[in-house]
Amino acid sequence: MKYQFGIMKHGKKNLITDVPGVTVGHCTISSGDIQTGVTAIIPHKGDLFHEKCPAACHVINGFGKSAGLLQIEELGNIETPLILTNTLSVGTAFTACVRYMMQRNAGIGREEGTVNPVILECNDGYLNDIRALSVKEEHVFAALDMASEDFFLGAVGAGRGMTCYGLKGGIGSASRTFEKAGETFTVGALVMTNFGSLRDLSICGDKVGARLTGEETKDKGSCIMVIATDAPLSSRQLKRVTHRAQNGLARTGAITSGGSGEVVVAFSTANRMEPSEIWEGRVLSDNAIDPVFRAAVETVEEAIIRSMYEAEAVTGLNGHRRNSLKDLIG
Repeated sequence: MKYQFGIMKHGKKNLITDVPGVTVGHCTISSGDIQTGVTAIIPHKGDLFHEKCPAACHVINGFGKSAGLLQIEELGNIETPLILTNTLSVGTAFTACVRYMMQRNAGIGREEGTVNPVILECNDGYLNDIRALSVKEEHVFAALDMASEDFFLGAVGAGRGMTCYGLKGGIGSASRTFEKAGETFTVGALVMTNFGSLRDLSICGDKVGARLTGEETKDKGSCIMVIATDAPLSSRQLKRVTHRAQNGLARTGAITSGGSGEVVVAFSTANRMEPSEIWEGRVLSDNAIDPVFRAAVETVEEAIIRSMYEAEAVTGLNGHRRNSLKDLIG
């Protein structure tokens, strides 16, 4: 792709997994009218339930059915993998994530509290027969088992049936690095794109959508944005980071219509919030946080475009088809 996104240095793979410890896995379900799946993001390889990550969330527009955001908002942490899937599979993914966590922590719901799965969704009902409820618990487990530093983008996992700007959407990712106080830090984003009208599509300021021919879809749908970093940020600072994701979203042409569900979750792997009465950790100065803000904007913008550019064309429910951006612009 000929476009240059932003000015910051990319991470080694230009993926969210450039943040040390973060892994991603997919399970793709593709057969005729069924075009859907699951994507799992695991923040670190330790005991997530007892080594929670500082986190924050932001709902740009709340037309969505995600689970787990309420507790993130209240407690400022995450304690499970983040599971992405289609709208009507949130319940299944929630149950599977509970089972996954209970297998690893015998005290959940007994000597210790219950667990807060984070499930994020978009509606893939144009390409996928969403009423078939094809996502099962084993698909969630498969995505978790597949989690690694290397993963595919585009029409895979939870992004299989998604539509973005009237073209094929899906899973996108990008990363940036920066230096502060002699240390190098990484910010990465993973998105699931399912929104927008073709006429609005913009790539690095180039109004590409206005030159393309295709179905002029209504500007509705959803975009899930997950931002990870190894910079030591508090949940308050991460909340500020989530607000910057909208800038990256807007750079691609989105107007965030009333029928959209745009949700952002951000977490830091730098400090593990262990179960002690007094918790200590390093925190980046607010005076030094601007590179994180810029990285959040650049990675979300690039990840959205990559979700389309890396996606193959898909034909699904009732012969509905979404073409690939890559096929149209080369």
